[in-house]
Amino acid sequence: MKFRTPVLGAAAAALTGACTSTEAATETSGTAEAPPAILEPKEASVTAGSASMYPSKNIAENAVNSADHTTLVAAVVAAGLTETLSSPGPITVFAPVNDAFAALPAGTVDTLLLPENRDTLKKVLTAHVVAGDLKAADLIALAAANGGTATLTTVSGDTLTFAVDGGAAIVTDENGGRAIVTAADVDQSNGIIHVVDKVLLPN
Repeated sequence: MKFRTPVLGAAAAALTGACTSTEAATETSGTAEAPPAILEPKEASVTAGSASMYPSKNIAENAVNSADHTTLVAAVVAAGLTETLSSPGPITVFAPVNDAFAALPAGTVDTLLLPENRDTLKKVLTAHVVAGDLKAADLIALAAANGGTATLTTVSGDTLTFAVDGGAAIVTDENGGRAIVTAADVDQSNGIIHVVDKVLLPN
């Protein structure tokens, strides 16, 4: 069953409003070309934020070393999801940077980190995780085969929509909030990280 707490509802409304006020809604149709940057070959280690992420390490280990993902790591620990992100997988994580969390309404992150809101926090975080090893090329192919968008079911049971729009890879949450993939195909020992610039909020 879907649920919406006051803090999550306020965050979704504010973030959706911010996205729609600054970005015109566009339709993506079937044969969108992949932006060249999305499909760039990756080195043995890839810099995401200010730290290198190594394919020999798992998602949890690499996230801890990224200065741009300290809020995400704190949230993962508070939600008790470190073991999940260290599991054999494979899993695909759309990982919001610190600025993405900072863009939420004032007090949202602090409220989500409270012990009594652990279930809500867990739902928000697992709404960024999809089972399987989904590289950008896989997502683009899925979108092209489905009229321009790929619908992904997250570990939380919610949905994300992937599309290529105006040369950017866009992930849209259930509230219409749009996140841009700023670094794709960051290989991990147990899956893939795609860095995104917004927090994706479930209903």
